[in-house]
Amino acid sequence: MRDYLIKRFLLLIPTMLGITIITFFIIQLAPGNPVERKLQLDEGIKSEAITKQIVEETKKLYGLDKPIYERYWIWLKQIVTLDFGRSYKDHRPVIDKIAERLPITITLNIISIFVIYLIAIPLGVYSAVKTGSFMERSTTFFLFILYSIPSFWMAMILIFFLGGGEYWNIFPVYGILSPGAETYPFFKKALDFLWHIVLPVFCLTYGSFAYLSRFQKGSLLEVLREDFVRTATAKGLPPSKVILRHALRNALIPIITILAGILPAMIGGSVIIETIFSIPGIGQLGFESVLARDYPMIMAIATISAFLTLLGILFSDIVYVFVDPRISFGGRR
Repeated sequence: MRDYLIKRFLLLIPTMLGITIITFFIIQLAPGNPVERKLQLDEGIKSEAITKQIVEETKKLYGLDKPIYERYWIWLKQIVTLDFGRSYKDHRPVIDKIAERLPITITLNIISIFVIYLIAIPLGVYSAVKTGSFMERSTTFFLFILYSIPSFWMAMILIFFLGGGEYWNIFPVYGILSPGAETYPFFKKALDFLWHIVLPVFCLTYGSFAYLSRFQKGSLLEVLREDFVRTATAKGLPPSKVILRHALRNALIPIITILAGILPAMIGGSVIIETIFSIPGIGQLGFESVLARDYPMIMAIATISAFLTLLGILFSDIVYVFVDPRISFGGRR
């Protein structure tokens, strides 16, 4: 296992290098001038009032007067030491701003992933066992209706009906804690946090129920046709034991593969949800950085998201071994 992990971590180095090159040059080619944007925000003046001398001095201040390859090399040396530079917006270190917001987004998305798998896998198993029944067809139809609804539209509907619109005021729709909740005892603060994220978590998860449950159904139906399942049934084992102990374990392998891309995908999707519900996470920070042309912040968020993607793939490969004993870290037995 140790040799396998060393090889995989060594493989991360060239992969991350390629990601940083693509990320840096794409962002540098994006439309908009961060210098003029910064001057407009700071000075409150129009573009035509910004003299060429001011622009050149500001470029020199932020290192934007250097050739693009030289700027990339400086940035690459910085991220190796986890120094992503300073934000153009408020001159704070980028890593400090990310460290404040990343735990909120990670917590929100881990809870969402847990809810997705907790609901979607049993739904997929039920759909495979009861395929063709009225309840299975009704459940599938309802799930795909949810799948077709955009998350931002669902968020607005939930706020209107459940968040103090013209109907019920059941769930909070702003932030992750109530005013003054910092002084609450631990359990009361945790309950307040969970109550605040009910609507955001639902918006992050409902679209995945249909996709993952149908994927689980197809995978389980394929395994149920295998010879070892028919043999277990012929031995007289109860249907529940045949499905849960023999069939489901093999049907989980494709579901684990999907897990590798869920976390970074949800971080990208949380931009909309965090903005709507005013959650101070990495998604909202990325959205604000794009509007402000804050290049250091945008590149740092893109790099961290890519690193999380690679860690998700590595994590799924490790979980394979525990789900399927035929797979080893050195290859198939």
